[in-house]
Amino acid sequence: MNKQPLSQFDPDIKNAIDRELKRQEEGLEMIPSENFVSLAVLEALGSVLTNKYSEGYPGKRYYGGCEFIDEVEKLAIDRAKQLFNAEHVNVQPLSGAPANIAVYFALLQPSETILGMDLSHGGHLTHGHPVTYMAKIFNFIRYKTNAEGKIDLDNLRQMALEHKPKMILVGYSAYSREIEYEAIKKIADEVGALTMADIAHIAGLVAAGEMNNPVPIFDVVTTTTHKTLRGPRGGMIMCKEKWAKQIDKAVFPGLQGGPHENNIAAKAVAFKEALEPAFKDYARQIKKNAKVLEAEFIKRDYKLCFGGTDNHLLLIDVTNKGLSGKQAQIALDAAGITVNKNMVPDDPRSPMDPSGIRLGTPAITTRGMKEEEMKIIAEWINEAVVNWQNETELANIRRQVIELTKKFPLYFQSSPQT
Repeated sequence: MNKQPLSQFDPDIKNAIDRELKRQEEGLEMIPSENFVSLAVLEALGSVLTNKYSEGYPGKRYYGGCEFIDEVEKLAIDRAKQLFNAEHVNVQPLSGAPANIAVYFALLQPSETILGMDLSHGGHLTHGHPVTYMAKIFNFIRYKTNAEGKIDLDNLRQMALEHKPKMILVGYSAYSREIEYEAIKKIADEVGALTMADIAHIAGLVAAGEMNNPVPIFDVVTTTTHKTLRGPRGGMIMCKEKWAKQIDKAVFPGLQGGPHENNIAAKAVAFKEALEPAFKDYARQIKKNAKVLEAEFIKRDYKLCFGGTDNHLLLIDVTNKGLSGKQAQIALDAAGITVNKNMVPDDPRSPMDPSGIRLGTPAITTRGMKEEEMKIIAEWINEAVVNWQNETELANIRRQVIELTKKFPLYFQSSPQT
């Protein structure tokens, strides 16, 4: 067995990791689905638990030697139940997409109908986009937002009455407003549909009580464990006890083999962090920071999709500034500000060169940045967009970004992290 440190055995990989750390330290990470985990989460993720095979569930493993693995997974489950008021939790999904797929196969038959949000209106690929394999197996009908950028519940009800879906799916990757779960559950009950929520983006805000919680209301709720929940990259399914056996069987042995228990341990650590009072302060600050950005962009005549934000993200159509979302993303990268190009509702442009950018506040809030920093950052974003072809100006913004990030360091120095 190799016993050399990474720097000696594989300097190429070590160098790439070091450069990525430097990029994270010296830039403003504003992709709303990204965040910075704690050192404790990193420690669990890199632990010896990665060595152990543990197919099955606590107390029901195929392999021996799982007594401590069971302890880890039970802690993750119990903490998740407490965080979200869940009846049953499966912490084994490897990510959000596999979690969603497991739910479909657990509760539906091929060709049955799912009513989900259109991708360009804030939905997710796994919610029925035609390019996915799930769209070939199940019949997805996609609803949209109205002219005001809100989910039209009357229209949703009419679509449900017309198409008689087996499942109504809510939860989004680029939608910035609160969701009325009780009203949607009422529509589902009227047509005899199951309810599913994908809270991957907002799970941390939900856990902190800063957004509505669908877990006690809906049949099943999926989430990632990174993003606003600030854990490792992974997935989780929460459901009513009546669906527990079907969900568990769909995850294992239906779709996955041995779970990644090092990842589950890191999830457990993140859940413990989310149960701390400081996490509520963090979630509140995420929303405060997003609202400041909203006001600053409105002041600068940016077109905010859905009219603004109730959560951690903003979807902005930049075409009135004379460039595409892809061009804005490239310019902002050069300025040390990381966002992602994104389609806007009914976007006439292609997904790879869309009209908008999507940005959010979870990661920069983790670093300790607050309202005053948001005002500065909004101005830098505007300057980068306006001067998107000016390399000198973009480099000047980048220098200012580096100076700001020195005040909010990551990991290895005293930091104002929440």
